[in-house]
Amino acid sequence: MSSTEPDQSEAPKPASRDFFIGAHRLTAPSLASGLYIVATPIGNLGDMTVRGLEVLAAADLVACEDTRVTATLMQRFGLKTPLTAYHEHNAQKVRPRLMAALEAGKAVALVSDAGTPLVSDPGYRLVREVVEAGYKVFPVPGASAPLAALVASGLPSDTFCFAGFLPQKGGPRSARLEELSRIPATLIFFESPHRIAASLADMASVFGGEREAAVAREITKRFETFERGTLEELARHFAEGPARGEFVVVIAPPPERPEADAGDADALLAEALKTMKAAGAAKHVAQLTGLDRKDLYARALEMKAK
Repeated sequence: MSSTEPDQSEAPKPASRDFFIGAHRLTAPSLASGLYIVATPIGNLGDMTVRGLEVLAAADLVACEDTRVTATLMQRFGLKTPLTAYHEHNAQKVRPRLMAALEAGKAVALVSDAGTPLVSDPGYRLVREVVEAGYKVFPVPGASAPLAALVASGLPSDTFCFAGFLPQKGGPRSARLEELSRIPATLIFFESPHRIAASLADMASVFGGEREAAVAREITKRFETFERGTLEELARHFAEGPARGEFVVVIAPPPERPEADAGDADALLAEALKTMKAAGAAKHVAQLTGLDRKDLYARALEMKAK
């Protein structure tokens, strides 16, 4: 008598969806087709979420900045999903392959080397194309260096602005800080060890040395540290010697100041011009009043010309 049931011995075996948390072996549920934005630890592998592990285990493909870095995470939890490099240098070439996988109904996971993807990396271009093509995008939250630094800084967290990395050179860096100086929010920056001292000095110069700040180093790692104080104090501290590690700088919002009119500004400029050049006077009065530094500089030049 023949049977209509398929021969199970010849059926293809499903890809492994197993992963390990300690000695515990778990099996991830199947995933719907789409792009999964998966946060990974910023230092301590114990910060990887269970849902993140389920997605990485069940995905058909994991796109990552550096396969060597992500391989360490995958090996730690016994994950076998294929990896493919996706970063700013190969994005144009690899993105069509990822889109083809989505068109074929597959689940693609996107990770960065550390933290939440798309925060200071080019992954948003992939997300934008996926959205425009009508495929689903699933955020899988987890570790984030800016948020970790913010909540441990002791500074206001109700309104904040993440500004990423500043320009490397002093002139453009100061210009960027000028643009951000009047934002009524806590500011968050990434910075490298060889620029942290110079950046803090520029921040103190542009924002005012008395403004409160915190510098987080090696968050969640063995040598995690937080330095808190005014920008002037922090700039002086980091100027004392070479720095190591990865830094997040958190700066308090600007102090609230009463509205200053043109007469007030002129009086302050006139007093400042007795001992300062026009640029220095404009900077000083801008810090006192919150008025635009460029406008004050132009007015200072007019006053000197009279």
